[in-house]
Amino acid sequence: MLLRDLVKNLDTVDIKGNVDINIDDINYDSRKLKQNSLFICIKGFSLNGHEFILGAIKKGSIAFLVEEDVYIKGYTFIRVKDTRKAMAKISSNFYNNPTKELNLIGVTGTNGKTTITHLIKEVFEYNNRKTGLIGTIKNVIGDEEIVSSRTTPESVELQGYFRKMLSKNINDCAMEVSSHSLELKRVDECEFKFGIFTNLTEEHLDFHANLDEYRRAKEKLFNITTLGNIMNIDDKGGKKIYESIKSLKTPVITYAIEEEADIMAKDIKIYSSGIEYKLITPKYQMDIKTPMPGRFSVYNSLAVIALCYLMDIPKETIAESLEKTNGVSGRFESVDTDKGFSVIIDYAHTPDALENVLKTAKEFVKGNIITVFGCGGDRDKTKRPLMGKVSQEHSDYTVITSDNPRTETPEDIVSDILKGVDALSYKVILDRKEAINHAIEKAKEGDVVIIAGKGHEDYQVIGKEKIHFDDKEVVKEILGKE
Repeated sequence: MLLRDLVKNLDTVDIKGNVDINIDDINYDSRKLKQNSLFICIKGFSLNGHEFILGAIKKGSIAFLVEEDVYIKGYTFIRVKDTRKAMAKISSNFYNNPTKELNLIGVTGTNGKTTITHLIKEVFEYNNRKTGLIGTIKNVIGDEEIVSSRTTPESVELQGYFRKMLSKNINDCAMEVSSHSLELKRVDECEFKFGIFTNLTEEHLDFHANLDEYRRAKEKLFNITTLGNIMNIDDKGGKKIYESIKSLKTPVITYAIEEEADIMAKDIKIYSSGIEYKLITPKYQMDIKTPMPGRFSVYNSLAVIALCYLMDIPKETIAESLEKTNGVSGRFESVDTDKGFSVIIDYAHTPDALENVLKTAKEFVKGNIITVFGCGGDRDKTKRPLMGKVSQEHSDYTVITSDNPRTETPEDIVSDILKGVDALSYKVILDRKEAINHAIEKAKEGDVVIIAGKGHEDYQVIGKEKIHFDDKEVVKEILGKE
């Protein structure tokens, strides 16, 4: 593509060099550059892309998108005020604006995004709609699965994924949209047809100044949708966003269990094997069954049903596909045992998510609840004592351990957790494998062991090193299942 076309409608400060040159690739990562590429210089939290310009030239870059006033003769430099924002526009241009052709569904909120996007994909494909997936665990494009490094990719990868989906005749995409991606402009230039809001609890307060700022970041999604917004109005954050967006041209549909809403669940029954409820919509009522236990599963399924309702997907196939779902890896995932007790692995790493998981276990446990959890390092510290308090209040015994300590010491992280704990029914074991082993050894018939925080993750980050660690593998090894 001609550089001139690539930067069309871009708000530039100045351009130095020739724009009538052909660009074969774009990237913000100097390690991945190819010949005849445009290198986008991003000022990150720890690195400044402008420092890699000379290395990018050696890799084959012939043009540069910059914020700083820099120029090297023989190359083209396009200066803008914000390279992140410009990168989103250029990425969309480079891949010929794929989201104009795609039914893109954005799901945002603190908890439930991964489950909801996976359920959307399952329900859509049950209705013979080829569906892509962008999310925390993986990005799925037809038969291709790409392990995710973040919830929402940078705009360059994102627009490339969308174009690849269309090339494979995939016309629908369910996508997790993080608050980071909205604030850091990764999803600028994405044309979202539908937006879904799940809930808002304390999370990422190391990035956002407070809960209100976090909510306002999430709210951005619902100002750029074109066909419909779907809001959980049992949630306080959801109510506030609903009040803010209900006067927009884009229609809003609500879902809830407690509040009066467009899509509701009544007569809810929760079992260890799943949930049942009566679905109430403006047009029809029907019984819903799904093998995903817990009150949070009611909310997740309602969000998916609300979307299908807006899209006029047949109600019978919605119910059939939800009844046949396999759930999501690392989300209230049960590990088979023959010991008379249950072991459940969940990604819960916020106070609200942990409380939901433990309350769900309480609904069917016959003995005690034993919880293993830790908190990540270099992340929001305010949630640590809150998670300690939640585990103490809803567990019979807690094993406090290490999660991804990163550059913090596990001892300091645990010290923060213990500020919310004042009972004696806990033990600190910093080695995560030993902690899981201790919990399983302590479990008796009828007990439930909850291992929280990592879910689908198969690694631990200790210092700057990423080592292999999979909670499910460890459990199976301890149980002699491998």
